[in-house]
Amino acid sequence: MPRAGVAAESPAPQPGVDVPDRRGRTGLDRVGRDLDRNPRVRVRDVRVLTSNWYVTRATTFDFQHADGSWTLEERETYDRGDGATILLYDREARTVLLTRQFRFPVYVNEHPDGMLIETAAGLLDDDDPETAIRREAEEETGHVVGEVQHVFDVYMSPGSVTERLHFFAAPYVRGSVAPGSRRGLADEGEDIEVLELDLDDALDRIGADIVDAKTIMLLQWAALRGPFRVRTPPATA
Repeated sequence: MPRAGVAAESPAPQPGVDVPDRRGRTGLDRVGRDLDRNPRVRVRDVRVLTSNWYVTRATTFDFQHADGSWTLEERETYDRGDGATILLYDREARTVLLTRQFRFPVYVNEHPDGMLIETAAGLLDDDDPETAIRREAEEETGHVVGEVQHVFDVYMSPGSVTERLHFFAAPYVRGSVAPGSRRGLADEGEDIEVLELDLDDALDRIGADIVDAKTIMLLQWAALRGPFRVRTPPATA
């Protein structure tokens, strides 16, 4: 209790809750409070732990188990928004257009140099998925995407990260983009190398120097069900 004659100090306003955070947002502690799609989940409270560029929340909720019992649970979620990624391919040349850039999170978690080979990708921000991936593909590879195919949507790390990633594929013409060229937005600290790889070479490198999940998923989709799928001719009578 405060000493007699000394007024209790009010808690400092919290960015993202009471006052705008770095991105001008408030009320971030209200996200998820009104969820009612699952009757086995009753949200009690949402606390914003950090709100800088992205948002970390701690949510407490009652959860009903299969035997009918209820327990009080708490989960932390990391909200960076949703994203999109795209595999650019030349079916005739059997090549794919990828990127290589430095990723500090993998560097700090035992990747040799942090230089990750990836499909072009980025956050949606305020765009729809197709608009966003057209923007990101051009920024990261220099290729202007024409016809685009939506492949699937995936939650990449559902234990803690809210992001849903939208997967796309689109053709390009080998030689239309210079391998080894540098791309990316300098004002965002990007220094991205464009890579053109033979499909079989890319598949062979999975687990070696291609260790990015979205890239592996799109390469395997392309080989098994996508543009490089080997179609068996129909049996003749």
